[in-house]
Amino acid sequence: MDVFEKVKKIIVSELNCSADKVTMDAKLRDDLGADSIDAVQIVMEVEDEFKITVDDSQAESMVTVGDVVKYIENNL
Repeated sequence: MDVFEKVKKIIVSELNCSADKVTMDAKLRDDLGADSIDAVQIVMEVEDEFKITVDDSQAESMVTVGDVVKYIENNL
């Protein structure tokens, strides 16, 4: 399973949203309805799944699903 598919699975699980809404361009807050607590949960799940640490300033700059995927790919 590639990075996008793992991130998509995490987001669908955390936000209870439809998998087809989770695209690289989807905005976590505007398109998928994530609030600040959801965002923290997603970051924690990403950290556990990929064994990386996401610092707070980086987490706040992640607007789209693609931002999350790119961050992970650059830090694996």
